[in-house]
Amino acid sequence: MDAARPGMIDPQVLLRDGLLPRPQRPAVVSARAVDGWLLGAVLALLVLGLLMVYDASYFVVHERYGDGYLLLRRQLAFAMAAVAVAAFAMRVDVRSIRHLSYPALGGTVLLLVLVLIPGIGVERGGAHRWISLGVFAFEPSEILKPVLVLALAHSICRKGPRMRGFLDGLVPHLVVAAIPMALLLAQPDFGSAATVLLLTLVLLFAGGARPALLALPAVAALPAAAWLVWSSPYRLRRLVGFLEPFKDPLGAGFQLCQSLLAFGNGGLTGVGLGDSNQKLFYLPEGHTDFIFALVGEELGFVGAFLVIACYGLIAVRGCRIAIRLTDDYSRLAAFGLTLVLVGQAALNIGVVLGLLPTKGLPLPLMSYGGSSLLTTGLCVGILLRLSREAR
Repeated sequence: MDAARPGMIDPQVLLRDGLLPRPQRPAVVSARAVDGWLLGAVLALLVLGLLMVYDASYFVVHERYGDGYLLLRRQLAFAMAAVAVAAFAMRVDVRSIRHLSYPALGGTVLLLVLVLIPGIGVERGGAHRWISLGVFAFEPSEILKPVLVLALAHSICRKGPRMRGFLDGLVPHLVVAAIPMALLLAQPDFGSAATVLLLTLVLLFAGGARPALLALPAVAALPAAAWLVWSSPYRLRRLVGFLEPFKDPLGAGFQLCQSLLAFGNGGLTGVGLGDSNQKLFYLPEGHTDFIFALVGEELGFVGAFLVIACYGLIAVRGCRIAIRLTDDYSRLAAFGLTLVLVGQAALNIGVVLGLLPTKGLPLPLMSYGGSSLLTTGLCVGILLRLSREAR
């Protein structure tokens, strides 16, 4: 190489002395495999979910439609679509599309409005939560959760140190979260509204908001929740059924009583896969919200513990990914998406075990439902993508 001309400054000397900034390497996805523990836990829950949906629904669906395999075929199609969504999400750099999170949140709020319009929204069991797409009914509240996480992560990173303020850091995010929460309560969907509030408060805490300020909306939500329960007869019945289910075992406490009986029948090792009694027209929503009760009956305490352990593994690996990421937005997104998966699972299991009042929340990866599976596939795909970028 030719020697430097007299009077010229060698750039290498400037770099060595720190007088020039070193060029930053772009974020590169490593060639190594994705987080195998996370992927294994997800696949184990997905396969067990397919088995339990078939097991829980066969007799009920055969009695109603004459085809016991109907829900299994649909759930298998949803699972394949969820895998495709996860594979696509793994190929997308979440940082490159973070600016789309605001329009996506606005579009999701619009879908929540459309759900309430007669002729567009589909009513089931007195609730307007679905939009018919012909092949299946889509539930906007499911996609709201990951979209809200990505939008909040984007906003929190933009505000930076201002997140410690009340008017600049806390209030705008609570107002944004209050809009979909109000629409969810109008459906009504109390469980999803509570999940949105939980996601918002935890992400704000992780993003630097002061705990003392976060306590204010949490305390303010208590009388609002009490009024919502007291002013709604069906919510009041659910609360009474939760507090004293065996006082009205054929009424308000019926579902919880049947769920607890399922766990009692299962004992330590269960009655055996396929041998549940509660699935025979006793346990309502056995293939959706209360599928974990049938796991407890057929596979016993051992099977239920292993399912909880899989969700615990997802929590640990998701938090590990978040900690090892160097980009603030990716770190918050990974943490929030992990919370979407594990937080909803914890709420569902709490309801099934009688630790929380009954709410209509599916168990991620296991309950029957296309909207839940597709949304879960999106969350898992983004997490697996981020796992390849973690240090």
